Amino acid sequence: MLPQEIIRKKRDGHELSAEEIAFVTRGIHDGSLSEGQVAAFAMAVFFRGMTTAERVAFTLGLTRSGTTLEWKSLALPGPVIDKHSSGGVGDKVSLMLAPIVAACGAFVPMISGRGLGHTGGTLDKLSAISGYETQPDLATFRKVVREVGCAVIGQTDDLAPADRRLYATRDVTATVESIPLIVSSILSKKVAEGLDGLVMDVKCGSGAFCDTEEMARDLAKSLVAVANQAGLPTLALITDMDRVLGRNVGNAVEVVETVEYLKGEGTRDPRLHEVTMALAGEMVALGGLAPDAVAGRTQAEAVLADGRAAEMFARMVAALGGPDDFLERTPRYLAHAPVIRPCAAERSGHVASMDARQVGIAVVALGGGRSHADDAIDPSVGLTDVIDVGASIRAGSPLCIVHAASDADADQAIGILQRAIRIEDAAPAERPTIIDRVGQ
Repeated sequence: MLPQEIIRKKRDGHELSAEEIAFVTRGIHDGSLSEGQVAAFAMAVFFRGMTTAERVAFTLGLTRSGTTLEWKSLALPGPVIDKHSSGGVGDKVSLMLAPIVAACGAFVPMISGRGLGHTGGTLDKLSAISGYETQPDLATFRKVVREVGCAVIGQTDDLAPADRRLYATRDVTATVESIPLIVSSILSKKVAEGLDGLVMDVKCGSGAFCDTEEMARDLAKSLVAVANQAGLPTLALITDMDRVLGRNVGNAVEVVETVEYLKGEGTRDPRLHEVTMALAGEMVALGGLAPDAVAGRTQAEAVLADGRAAEMFARMVAALGGPDDFLERTPRYLAHAPVIRPCAAERSGHVASMDARQVGIAVVALGGGRSHADDAIDPSVGLTDVIDVGASIRAGSPLCIVHAASDADADQAIGILQRAIRIEDAAPAERPTIIDRVGQ
């Protein structure tokens, strides 16, 4: 086969065979396709799309470029279940969800990513914990999953290496937004995890990749269809990301919110709780540990209430190199910003809307995120006590508290935030937190 003929065929809008797609994924992995050819293929897919059959074949081809994990040899007494989010602002759900579902009897090998652009990354949050190892070898990963019940780590070099090369090319050729390539990138790594089931959280709104419900449904339906045809039982929830999720945005500050949530300290943010419990219920049910998602949610609420989920989180942190007393002495093991200032409302009224993307950009401007993959981040900076949409506020009262490395950084972030959070006289209509469910 000639790469240029396959590229030409896709460029002209024709469906590729499984053999042609396998040739492309092998070429991406072993380097027999040049950078120009990989870029041309990605651009052809961007404009011409892929059928479901093509997406399945492409996903499996990327998966086969590396190691595929298996769990049967460990004789685990429960299902192996994972969750993946399409990314958002303040989305720390994975940190609390993995221990909750593990405490219900599942095993959760969660492979997560670092943040890029305005969205925060689960690994950056865990990296804020002193000693936590986000890149253990696969033997350690399997050991922690078996002995603790859950482990949240980063992608290893062994899993879907062809996808890493393809993503690097997409990142510099304006083809990141292609739904077929997004679906294959996400699912190639999830299929490689050797899961019994997967629940997707597809975010929708100003702080998400999918800014419209139509786009979110398109992505969710494609993920569910391709995953199930690739042999991975999957369903998806479409959830609101038109405002930040939870009260804190940043790395160390989101870990603090996670610990408070798991320990039941203070009032849990209702939207954060709703998303976490909805996903937990679906995961528990998908793993066969409950007859349906409602019963699964009841189990999740129980392990959260009696402290088993918090204990599971503490054990995971310790098993992956973090401190043994992290839950008891959380502030000791997290960095703290030297400048803490309120971001004041410029007028009285109700919070009518929030540009969640701009809130995320404010955190990036503070140094808490990255614009390029190799950027260093400051784990201490971020926002706490972010006001919710619909809340009433008086002029001069805080919209949030800014944690910064300098006064100049705080000033810049405050300017962005005051423009991103719109205050009007009337309260807005309520938007549902769980927008839709896409089943198998």
